[in-house]
Amino acid sequence: MGVKHAVITSVDRDDLKDGGSEIWAQTVRAIRQQSPQTTMETLIPDFAGKWENLQVIIDVVPEIVSHNLETVRRLTKQVRIQAKYDRSLEVLFRLKKGGMRTKSGVMLGLGETPAEVLETMQDLVAVGVDILTLGQYLQPTLKHLPVAEFITPEQFDFYKEEGLKMGFRYVESGPLVRSSYHAEKHLF
Repeated sequence: MGVKHAVITSVDRDDLKDGGSEIWAQTVRAIRQQSPQTTMETLIPDFAGKWENLQVIIDVVPEIVSHNLETVRRLTKQVRIQAKYDRSLEVLFRLKKGGMRTKSGVMLGLGETPAEVLETMQDLVAVGVDILTLGQYLQPTLKHLPVAEFITPEQFDFYKEEGLKMGFRYVESGPLVRSSYHAEKHLF
């Protein structure tokens, strides 16, 4: 197909003992075998904190490993029912310690304050995250949380500038940004 860069994601597989980590590894190996020139970003779950499963991802060395924090600490329980803020930070820390180029994304407009966004960005920098995406939350269904606020383009620009000052190597920040937005540019 001539794919130059692929972002690979999946639903959480908490139903599997390995959290699906071996499926991830098999997928990366299969793509490399079929298309060795294709670079990859894997957008992974937290594997429920089972670090041996995270190591399976590290061992296949995708070019970028992404795990989205999604929101600020205060809103995590509302937004990410099974996830834990600190566990996600630990995932990103362990990925970085394992030599991975790391990436995370945060949705804005769920009721977070600017101070909380900056604190979240600092938390991500502290665990070595290289790439940050910030985008507007949009309510996917009526069963999901409503949009609390639409963030202005100027506020997104401010967060981008601050993120670069903090030490992120790359920041995508805007209303239409999603975690895989311009993913091919994140290879630096």
